[in-house]
Amino acid sequence: MDKINSVGMKQQRDLKLQAATREKLRKFDSLRGREVQDGEFWDVVVLTAADHSQREAYELQVRGKVDRRELPLGVHYKVYSDPPGPKIGNGGSTLYALQQLDEEYGSALSRMRIILIHAGGFSQRLPSASALGKIFTAVPLGDPLYQMLELKLAMYVDFPSHMNPGVLVTCADDIELYSSAENENIRFNKPGFTALAHPSTLSIGTTHGVFVLDSCEKSPEVEMENSLCLRFLHKPSIEKMHDCGAVCKWQSGCSSPPDAEFVYTDSTYYVDFQTVKSLQHLLKEVGPVNCEIDAYGDFLQALGPKATVEYTSNTANVTKEEQGLVDVRKKIFHLLNGTPLNVILLNNSKFYHIGTTSEYLFHLTEDAALRRELGLLSSAFSVDMDENPGSCVMYSSLDPSCTVGAGSVVEYCRLGAGASVGQGSVVSSCWVGPGLSVPDAVFMHSLSVTRENQTGFVTVAFGINDNLKNAESPAHMLELKFSEVSLAECLSRWRMEKELLTFYGDVSSCSLWNASLFPVGPDLRSSFSLTLKMLQAVLSGSTFTLPTGTELMSMQECLQSKNLEEMLTFRAGLYDDIIRQKGPSS
Repeated sequence: MDKINSVGMKQQRDLKLQAATREKLRKFDSLRGREVQDGEFWDVVVLTAADHSQREAYELQVRGKVDRRELPLGVHYKVYSDPPGPKIGNGGSTLYALQQLDEEYGSALSRMRIILIHAGGFSQRLPSASALGKIFTAVPLGDPLYQMLELKLAMYVDFPSHMNPGVLVTCADDIELYSSAENENIRFNKPGFTALAHPSTLSIGTTHGVFVLDSCEKSPEVEMENSLCLRFLHKPSIEKMHDCGAVCKWQSGCSSPPDAEFVYTDSTYYVDFQTVKSLQHLLKEVGPVNCEIDAYGDFLQALGPKATVEYTSNTANVTKEEQGLVDVRKKIFHLLNGTPLNVILLNNSKFYHIGTTSEYLFHLTEDAALRRELGLLSSAFSVDMDENPGSCVMYSSLDPSCTVGAGSVVEYCRLGAGASVGQGSVVSSCWVGPGLSVPDAVFMHSLSVTRENQTGFVTVAFGINDNLKNAESPAHMLELKFSEVSLAECLSRWRMEKELLTFYGDVSSCSLWNASLFPVGPDLRSSFSLTLKMLQAVLSGSTFTLPTGTELMSMQECLQSKNLEEMLTFRAGLYDDIIRQKGPSS
């Protein structure tokens, strides 16, 4: 009987989560394309960018969205880029964005409600988002079609009207869904930091931030409650979670197993205006940031009455330890220590991360729960073949004779008659000629580049499970795996001398990211066809020789030479074709 009650309770919670999510989407849709009233929406929406080039790309896309009335109007949309120099992490980006807000708005900031979305970085784990940005990744939802930007804004649509002036800090590649009791809202009205927290398994806690609360017995029947956090742990071991008192249990007698241990993990947090001023002062004190600061690990670990300074010298989770990192962390600790960390426990919530190709494929094609909660479609803003429930086609024009295999995503593409896509693949921004077949489990993405004032087109391809970040020394570069085949074997199948293989940029570090493997073509179709032949040769064990004089580029170099206007022109042409074929009200 308890098991039946538990199943019934879970179904009830799932239905509440689904209804709450759909209501947020409905509310956001009602704001799209119209002037918002004072207090109805964010005063400023800020995106961070890694550099000047990425900032221009983001500004161009935001402007297009506003012009097409895809976003709420009467809002300040801003893109702030990191300064030139070393990587500064999302913590450094936060500090510089706050400085730029202060320079732009001055004393008016004390009355503003701002959302700051960290969108910098080059998305090596989801390369289809590298050129135009993770925050502009398509989502099969909405009319006009949503991207991650619209989805983030929709999920937080209730926040501004229940928030004191300040800044909400979030990331571009995650989605938080939650429900609360009727007439109960998330309120950001306390001094200091206020973080959202989600019940998670202990194993998930090892890769996230974990909150240590004063009470560890919780009731899942209470959908939302406020708590004071004693201490914040960043990517702790399971042993440390137990030692610090972070591990919680559901109260006995409730529908969840009483012995099920869990922790509350982080996602998004709010900073009130007075604390924003403290962070602005921090940048003045630290001076130019020359190391990677984490907006979660380095800021939140300083908070709460049980915070200690010991974390400042723990660099286990840092990819590259720069000189001065420990000193900067100590300054952050001493400036923020004593600041309250309030936590809003969202007991009926879900946290989804869409930062890798495998996560992207799973959530858009296989994840039944997310499909129910958001109302995701198999075909969104597209002209295509009969709908295949196991695949996802977005913003694309496909001949009716095309086929797309289960578990595959096709976005911003044209596919000619008889073209096909295998299973578990991503095809992004490509023009696939008639009769061509994309293999299973591959990633193909076309970019426009400018070379010596000429426009060219490059299609990059990788195996879905290829590690683009994994680097080797020049002596071992041929051991890198491309679609599970060594580069040495790939060169043999392409009849290329190994001396012709070059790596862009830092040649002491050789990876698939900077390997110049991909041919430059005069147009999208020929670019795609050439790369597909190279890929098919690798996968089938056959041989293929590129035309004499073909220039080769790496993914990294493509991003350095990207032609944004040309890529967006291709999308604009698709948009017009789809509207013409479907009709504007479809």
